[in-house]
Amino acid sequence: MDRAILLLSVMCLGISCQPITDNQRLFSIAVSRVQHLHLLAQRLFSEFESSLQTEEQRQLNKIFLQDFCNSDYIISPIDKHETQRSSVLKLLSISYRLVESWEFPSRSLSGGSSPRNQISPKLSELKTGILLLIRANQDAPEIFTDTSTLQLAPYGNYYQSLEADESLRRTYELLACFKKDMHKVETYLTVAKCRLSPEANCTL
Repeated sequence: MDRAILLLSVMCLGISCQPITDNQRLFSIAVSRVQHLHLLAQRLFSEFESSLQTEEQRQLNKIFLQDFCNSDYIISPIDKHETQRSSVLKLLSISYRLVESWEFPSRSLSGGSSPRNQISPKLSELKTGILLLIRANQDAPEIFTDTSTLQLAPYGNYYQSLEADESLRRTYELLACFKKDMHKVETYLTVAKCRLSPEANCTL
């Protein structure tokens, strides 16, 4: 019995076991949700690409490389080294803003197949989960405030009536940016979750 208590004490040394357990559970749920969204984004983008002609793919890829996503206005780590140096709260806050920036544009991804109709509710669930993690990991309530009033504008003129070629480009851009941003959020949440385990290797 004494040995069991000693072992538990060593495991919990310097930290409160219950909050860490709660944090780990919340992080696991958030990471699982964003992984699902990232896989879905990859699938939708691949399906769209496969429906294009080779020349269309080449032209769209060339255009996208010169363009940028709306969410690029959100300041985030420029590489894996900066990501690893960023605090847990910073990674969570950036992830929150990235997810929030897709609340309106994601509506145009819905419709048709059942997986597409999961996007908006899954994003909403992920946003709520990240907000819970932010509140659990911040030192003071004023550090983070909801940015709903600062949402980015929808993707350009995406919702206007467009010519066929322009509509094709906008769809490509929307799917490519969604995939890109879900990959970012997955990376940031995975690194932040890893920080809860002092023994873990959090290298990317």
